[in-house]
Amino acid sequence: MTFDKGSLILVDYTAKVKDTEEIFDTTIEEDAKKHSIHEQNVKYQPKLVSIGEVSYPVLKGLDEALAKTAVGDKLTVEVTPDKGFGERDSGKVRMIPIRKLGEDAEKVSVGDTIEVDNKRGIIRFIGSGRVQVDYNHRYAGKTILFDVNVIKSLDSPSDKVDGILKNRLPVEDTKIAFDLKDKEVSVTIPEDILRADGLQIMKHFIQLDIFKFVPTLEKVNFVESHINKQAQEKKPEIKEKAPEQKTA
Repeated sequence: MTFDKGSLILVDYTAKVKDTEEIFDTTIEEDAKKHSIHEQNVKYQPKLVSIGEVSYPVLKGLDEALAKTAVGDKLTVEVTPDKGFGERDSGKVRMIPIRKLGEDAEKVSVGDTIEVDNKRGIIRFIGSGRVQVDYNHRYAGKTILFDVNVIKSLDSPSDKVDGILKNRLPVEDTKIAFDLKDKEVSVTIPEDILRADGLQIMKHFIQLDIFKFVPTLEKVNFVESHINKQAQEKKPEIKEKAPEQKTA
């Protein structure tokens, strides 16, 4: 069995550069810790992939390989630069005056990623009052190896909504809740992110994704519950009255 275009699947993977064996990305928290690339604020979980689609994309070479797999498959996928991070372009390596970095000029070092003129680049050289910035992707020109485990195909409306919410909401999975009835789904916004920056954007993309991958649904509701904690704290405790003792 292969996956059709637009299929939603969950995969675990660990990615490394072929020629150096540098592991730089993984969906598995244990692997991240083992290889010293763990990030505290990253939500480690199987990656949601939409085969052949831009909604939840992966590198082209990996996408093409996943389309030919089935649930339960474990494989290593080799992705060459033309279907990965692209070939290196010497025209994207520039020398700029170090003063252009402003207050950061004395803080940066070779290998740092910086943003100049709204473009992100990597510092390759510092000297003589100038900085060489490489605007190629860090892994441009590199062949990448992905160790992949195809975990699940999201086929039912409930599975698809669940997968979308786990991908879009930056909270623990146990705090994600929704109610799916007929042609309508109600999504409970976790209290943790009620005041989070970008919540409206999250909700916007959630409803777009739900309507795209579950076209039978006609309505998405977002439920927000705000609790008056001060009132709860002031609420008097009701003590149980001790039962009366009967006399003989």
